[in-house]
Amino acid sequence: MWARRFFTVWTGQAFSLLGSQLVQFALIWWLTVETGSATILTLASVMGILPQVFLTPFAGALVDRWKRRRVMIVADGLTALLTLVLMIMFALGSVGVVHIMAVLLLRSILSGFHWPAMQASTSLMVPKAHLARVSGLNESVRGMASIAAPPLGAVLIAALPMYIVLSVDIITALIAIVALLAVHIPEVRKAPVGSRSTISSELRDAWRYLCSWRGALLLMLIFMLINFLINPAFALLPLLTVQHFGGGALEYAALESMAGLGMILGGLVLGVWGGSSRKVMTCMAATGLCGVGVLTIGILPPNGYLVATVGCLVIGLALPIINGTIVAIMQRGIRADMQGRVLAILGAGVTAMSPVGLLLAGPLSDGVGIQVWFIGGGIVMLLTAVGSAFIPVITRMEDREVEEVQLETAP
Repeated sequence: MWARRFFTVWTGQAFSLLGSQLVQFALIWWLTVETGSATILTLASVMGILPQVFLTPFAGALVDRWKRRRVMIVADGLTALLTLVLMIMFALGSVGVVHIMAVLLLRSILSGFHWPAMQASTSLMVPKAHLARVSGLNESVRGMASIAAPPLGAVLIAALPMYIVLSVDIITALIAIVALLAVHIPEVRKAPVGSRSTISSELRDAWRYLCSWRGALLLMLIFMLINFLINPAFALLPLLTVQHFGGGALEYAALESMAGLGMILGGLVLGVWGGSSRKVMTCMAATGLCGVGVLTIGILPPNGYLVATVGCLVIGLALPIINGTIVAIMQRGIRADMQGRVLAILGAGVTAMSPVGLLLAGPLSDGVGIQVWFIGGGIVMLLTAVGSAFIPVITRMEDREVEEVQLETAP
């Protein structure tokens, strides 16, 4: 029963993810062709990141108050509505850069509501023993979408008007909404309205809850540092391909494709295996493996391009295992009625390091070189993987007793 219910929702969300990534690619490509401006493209990336940092924690608190299925339906529906508005503007020839930027910003805000609602709902539908497997399948689907969306989007852009290309997002969003309407998702029984506190106090409660779980807090801080180093490294991968390995667009595409293939394989491995009994040890082993791949790329000589493709495959293989096990640990270890806001705080904290690293990447790389980011990131990941085995708050973080909450199981 749980599998039929969950995978109905999961299939709908997988279609929606593909449609969203395809349209995201189409909009970014339109900005690239129409403006040719690196500043515009950077701004477009910032539009997608900032809401995840500043608004997602508040969205998570609201998700814990509201019906989570309803949040996902509304988020999918409003995303489709935004795409419909853009379709009309493209058909009328009245679309501009500012409209694209506004839609990218609003889509990111809606994603900030959808993600914690889906993660918190997953832990209510899936038995705890299978959460890591489900997280692995999620990561595999993301890898498939990241590989399939760009070429599919490119073919559609070449063959069809832009407003027709955008319709794919509406169709896939409707599939996701129908799947959500067809399935009942258990909800945490809420406290009476009169006893509810403010959003700010609920966020403070979530932060105190996170701080009381020292292993989770330390894990978040570690991956904030890793994110700070790794994201700039991969943002600069095109320049590394050209300036260090002497390659071009095809060589860069091959590196990205190998990473995407690795993500699919890594997600499938975790989906079948489920990880070790202590998921944190699986996470740290995968972190060490990822560190080997990152460090290898950083120390390669100019004639080491083929080894770099293997490094990208290894990195792609490890990342879904890292992400999938972390999500499973958090879903099992966070009280159900607080999952929306606590997961949102964790996600916002880790994501916040991306723009910081990206802002520093350009000037520092001009002075010390691009490979320094890969070397630094790889070393930190290896030290994390080895050092965590000697930190009890991490190795025993899954021993935490989680208070059960009452659920609403009736439709």
